[in-house]
Amino acid sequence: MKKLKGHFINLIFPAIIFGAITGVFTALIVVLYKFMAKLIISFSENSYEFLRDRLYFIPLVLIFFYGVALLFSYIYKRQPRVRGGGIPSSIALLRNIVTFKWLRTLIGVFFMSLTSFLIGVPLGNEGPSVLMGTAVGKGSVSLFAKKHPAWSGYAMTGGACAGFAVATGASISGVLFAVEEAHQRISPMILIVGAVAVLFAQMVSELLCPLLGLSVALFPSIQVMTLAVKDAWIPLLVGVLVGLFAVVFLKYYHLISKFFNVKLKKVPHRIKIFAVYVLTLIFGLVSYSFISTGHETFTLLLEKDVAVYGLFILLFVRMTLTLFANTNKLTGGVFVPIIALGAITASIISKSLQQLFGMSDAYYTAILVLGISACISAMMKMPLTALVFSLEALGGVNNVIHVIIVVAVSFVITEIFEVKGINDSIISNIIKSQEETHERKIIDTHITIKKGSFAEFRHARDILWPSNFFLLSIIPSKSRYAEIDQQGAKVFHEGDVLHIRYATFDEPHTKAELTAIVGEQDYDETEAGPE
Repeated sequence: MKKLKGHFINLIFPAIIFGAITGVFTALIVVLYKFMAKLIISFSENSYEFLRDRLYFIPLVLIFFYGVALLFSYIYKRQPRVRGGGIPSSIALLRNIVTFKWLRTLIGVFFMSLTSFLIGVPLGNEGPSVLMGTAVGKGSVSLFAKKHPAWSGYAMTGGACAGFAVATGASISGVLFAVEEAHQRISPMILIVGAVAVLFAQMVSELLCPLLGLSVALFPSIQVMTLAVKDAWIPLLVGVLVGLFAVVFLKYYHLISKFFNVKLKKVPHRIKIFAVYVLTLIFGLVSYSFISTGHETFTLLLEKDVAVYGLFILLFVRMTLTLFANTNKLTGGVFVPIIALGAITASIISKSLQQLFGMSDAYYTAILVLGISACISAMMKMPLTALVFSLEALGGVNNVIHVIIVVAVSFVITEIFEVKGINDSIISNIIKSQEETHERKIIDTHITIKKGSFAEFRHARDILWPSNFFLLSIIPSKSRYAEIDQQGAKVFHEGDVLHIRYATFDEPHTKAELTAIVGEQDYDETEAGPE
């Protein structure tokens, strides 16, 4: 009974408390953010309509754009965590690859992404929502439990899950995001904090969104045809085609990234940002469907009949502008823009089948859902999240088997061609930039679990260790022999000695992380040599 009580007080209760606090505050901020984003996107669309009839205002707009580019390039240099896609940045933070100032990041991402929406840059609000939730999680521990910094990683995870759930209206997908993408492992503590944070966040969202005239869901509900077993060829075909498109997209991303970061490396960042703004302005004056977050594109495909050649143009322009914006580290997410690309690709497939083989247009929305699911799975390498998101947010619940097929096939296609998902590619670029400016050290040492430390009485799999950390062996306090814990099932006790190895760009910070987990140490370490 005493052990059970201690387990609840030391493990379950803090997880619930931090999850609840983080979930509530994340929801408050993200709902306000969604409300402001809605107003600003509407204003942006009206502004482009205004400019089409009054082109003489364009010089003033260009001056404004250059001023924003100048300001943002300065901010990006001083606060690197506010730039780029929010989800990859959050993952890098949750894996302890990088560090950040939570309040500066929260404020910066909030206002800078709204500015992107004002200009019409084709980036979404879900990435910033995830990153702001991550910052809220860090802040909740810093403000309410400063003496227990080891809880930061769990609260940040809960905030990221809550931010994703509130932004997309997909609760289960929000929790699954932590397991599949953020930490890439299953841990009871991660699940508890994530689930509690999402639960409280969704309750706040359900309460506030109707009051502000917002929809809890990311997209309007659509009527999706129930496919028969004999229609299994449809998800098979869609999965192959979308998977191949994902391969092209991801390779195109690397070409654009190389072009801007290598060929144009000496060009000032403000000029690159300004160039993206100018391209956005040009295509926005042609049609607002070419720019903005992607919500409008999804609505367009549902409500209007767009010719196939027009869809190809729309696909290429949106894909190029989104990758230009992301590669040049403009603040905003790529999740919704990728959904838009999946919807366009699926629309092309459906209309081609109608024209070539006389397929009924009743299949149209079902193919749209399958295409979006395949795109999330293939481009972001998140098959489980793609499956659950389809069931939660896209009305795919009546076509579970078909969604499973399209998700699996599209993912396998990208695996065959050995391409990285866009999140992993962006994180690799973050690591590469660190390697260019910091020296990487590999440390081999022993640490001891101290009495009352965070690690005491916890499973190895439940602890969020520093990045590039390897637990080589454990010598239990009541034994002389080392044990290897491959499954993370070992429960730590006072006096256990851990043989560890880790790589770090910032040794003092990594030691501080370890101290927060296992208690004060007298490090007796040796460098393990080059990798």
